[in-house]
Amino acid sequence: MPSWIIGDIHGCSAELAELLRRISPGPADHVIACGDLFHRGPDAVGVMDLLAGVGARFVLGNHERALLRRIGIAPLRHDGSDRGPIELRLPPLDAEDLDGDGRTPCECPVERREELVRFLQRGHSGYLLRRRDIHGAGPTSDGREWLVVHAGFEPNRRPEDCTINTLTSIRRLAERGRPWWYEGWVGPELVHFGHTHNAAPRTHSRGGRLVALGLDTGCVYGGALSAYSPELDELIQVPAIRATSVTRH
Repeated sequence: MPSWIIGDIHGCSAELAELLRRISPGPADHVIACGDLFHRGPDAVGVMDLLAGVGARFVLGNHERALLRRIGIAPLRHDGSDRGPIELRLPPLDAEDLDGDGRTPCECPVERREELVRFLQRGHSGYLLRRRDIHGAGPTSDGREWLVVHAGFEPNRRPEDCTINTLTSIRRLAERGRPWWYEGWVGPELVHFGHTHNAAPRTHSRGGRLVALGLDTGCVYGGALSAYSPELDELIQVPAIRATSVTRH
């Protein structure tokens, strides 16, 4: 029952479909997304339908958080346990209501906007997801715990003690030389994260063991969509069809 952790999808539904075809998850497997599911790319609804079809779990990224905060339903706890009751009705949603962080657009047909918000509200796993909270998920191939977060955390603090802003937005530390946050992480848990894209997955090891893996390989910018299984120690990538990042004029 392997787990497959997918980097930032950003509305790239064609590449996600091919990645899922290659992974071919069974009913007992786990698909987990690192957040930033919809914004920038061309097909938010396609991504939603594909993730729903495989029963995927996901942590909230900075773009989902911005959307849910605007509507007033963003969780304030790292595990999302304060999700609250599902609203019976939402107000009519304009395109701008679905904007992400920095007013980044989310391309979604008007008739499915409410469905997309419901998908986020009902389906998220908060801002931090540990292996022990995923029924049936196994440890890494060398027997360690692992977790998933969108951006990262301060390496000298427990992830649960970091602010939501840190979990969804951190890249570098406010220290001399401005190191990447993960360069200070010593493990032993393996952290999977997105947010900071790179042509190849970002890796950081301590004592000969991988302790941090960045899976945002910039599909929406023309890079690739990446997925990694900690149980199998296997990486699968699908190259982008084209750079598809969109902006609203």
